[in-house]
Amino acid sequence: MSEKSRRRVLGAAVLAGGGAVLPPGTARAAPGDIPPADRDAPRVTPGDPRYGHLVGRGANRFRGTPDEVRPALTTRQVVRAVQEAVDAGRRPAVRSGGHCFEDFVDHPRVRTLIDLSRMRDVAYDPQRHAFAVEPGATLEEVYRLLHLGWGVTVPGGYCPDVGVGGHVPGGGYGPLCRLHGLVSDHLYAVEVVVVDRAGRARSVVATREPGDPRRELWWAHTGGGGGGFGVVTRYWFRSPGTTAATPPERLLPVPPATALTFRAGWDWRDLDEAAFVRLADNYGRWAERNSAPGSPAAALYAELSLSRPVGGGPSLFGQVTAAGPAAGRLLDDLIGALGAGTARPASFSSREEPWLTATLRGSGENAVGDWRLKIKSAQLRRRFTARQLAAVHRHLTRTDTDAYGSLTLNTYGGRVNALAPGATATARRDAVLKAVFLAGWHDPGHDAAHLAWIREFYRDVYADTGGVPAPGGSGDTGEGGAFINYPDADLADPELNTSGTDWQTLYFGDNAARLRRVKARWDPLDVFRHDLTVPPD
Repeated sequence: MSEKSRRRVLGAAVLAGGGAVLPPGTARAAPGDIPPADRDAPRVTPGDPRYGHLVGRGANRFRGTPDEVRPALTTRQVVRAVQEAVDAGRRPAVRSGGHCFEDFVDHPRVRTLIDLSRMRDVAYDPQRHAFAVEPGATLEEVYRLLHLGWGVTVPGGYCPDVGVGGHVPGGGYGPLCRLHGLVSDHLYAVEVVVVDRAGRARSVVATREPGDPRRELWWAHTGGGGGGFGVVTRYWFRSPGTTAATPPERLLPVPPATALTFRAGWDWRDLDEAAFVRLADNYGRWAERNSAPGSPAAALYAELSLSRPVGGGPSLFGQVTAAGPAAGRLLDDLIGALGAGTARPASFSSREEPWLTATLRGSGENAVGDWRLKIKSAQLRRRFTARQLAAVHRHLTRTDTDAYGSLTLNTYGGRVNALAPGATATARRDAVLKAVFLAGWHDPGHDAAHLAWIREFYRDVYADTGGVPAPGGSGDTGEGGAFINYPDADLADPELNTSGTDWQTLYFGDNAARLRRVKARWDPLDVFRHDLTVPPD
C-alpha cells in the first residue's frame, strides 16, 4: 500500500480547536445557521451524491444497501435518527471508522446506517475531569491532539485511521499496551444512545464510579464489542487511580520522548520447515519469558508477520519505548533470541525518532483500499506447539492455491494481564501473544478460494480443539479464546466450530453471562444486533 495512502492532512477546524475545551454535547454552528443540535441529521438516500461514499466506507468485502444513511453531528441527532428508525421498523447499525471485517454494518437487513464520521471532537472536559473523545475521531487524531495538547495518550492500535467508536468497546490494544494496558482499561465514562422496552430512544451516561447505577453499561463497553448495546456518542478517558485533583497532564499515560522503531526480514529461501518452525518457536519462547506484568521487556512491542511467499518473506516490526541504552539492549535480546539455531534476518534496520512521529507512521498497513478481507484471531497463553507450527508452515507454503494471506503474532501481556478477568468485559487476562490470521484479495471471483484457504488454515492449527482456539483442549495447548475486535462469524457456525465451546465463551469467557444481563437491561428489544452481539439474557 502506497505511502500516499497512509498520510492524511488534518483539518484543525473540524477538531476540537487543537485543545479547546468543549462542554459535552456542544456542536459548532455557522453564523446565522440553525444550531446543529436542533436539526436532524441529513437523510442521505440512494441517488444522493453522498450515498456511494457513505455506504462504501467499510473496509471489508461487503457493501450494504440501506434505505438511508444519517451522518450525525450531535448526540441529539443520533437520538432522533435511532427513534425514527425504531418507529419505522428499520433495523439500524452504526459506523465510525469503518474497519469492521464482517457484515455487521453492511448487512442486507440494515436499513438505517448511522454514520458518525463527523463526530470527531477531542477535548478536556473539566466537568468530568477526563478527556472527551467522540466516536468518529481516528486514532491518528486522538494521538496527535492528546499528545500535542497535554503530553498524554491512550495505548491504542498502530492503524492511524481506525475510528475510536469501534476500537474502544472491543478492548483496543497497540504498542503501549504492554506498559499501560488496553485502551478500555482507561475508559472512565461512556455516553450511549439506547432504546428501552417501550421503544423510546434516549442518551445516557455511564461511568466506572462504584456507586453509578448505570455502571454495568460502562463495563460492557470495556471489551463487550461494539454495536450491540446502543450507539456510543462520546467516550471519556481517565486512568484508574486518578482523581478530580489530578492535573490533565497526568490523567492518562505519558508516552516517552522517543521510540526505537525496527524492521527485520527473512528470505523464504533461507527457511526450510525446520528453520521456519524454530524461528516461530523462538519468538514464542521470548514472549513467554517477557510478558509478565512489570517485566522490563514490556517496553518492547513487536509483530512477527508470517506471510505466504507471494507476500514476501517473514518480517518483524515494532518499537521499543525504554529509555536510553535499555532500548537497544531489549531489541538486541529479541533479535538474538529469534536467530538462535536458525536463519538470521536477511535485512534489519532501526532508528530512534520522536514518539509521536513513530506512532503516526505506524505499521504502514492502515490503508485497506479495495481489499477484500477475512480475519481470524486467537489469544495464546503459551506459544504454539510443534504440531501447530508445522501446520502453519504447511498452509503458508501450499502450492495448490495462489491465495494471499498471513499469520501475525503480536506481543501481548504485560500490564494487560495485571487486571482480574471480571474487572472489565475483556476476560482474557493471561495471554502472551495475540495471533491474527488474515486473507486478502481484490477480485470478488476469488472469494471462495481465499475463504477456503483461511478456514482450512485455522481449522488445521486448532485441530486439537475443535477447529477453534477453545481453552482447555486435549493436552491444554495454551489456547485462550479469540479477540472480538477481530470478529469472525465462523465461530458461531457449528460446522466450523466443533469444539463444543460456543462463540460467546470464545470471545468473552466467564463474562458472557454478565454481558447478556447488561444487554437485557439496556437493549431489551434487541434493536442493536449483528451476528456476534450477545442476546438479551
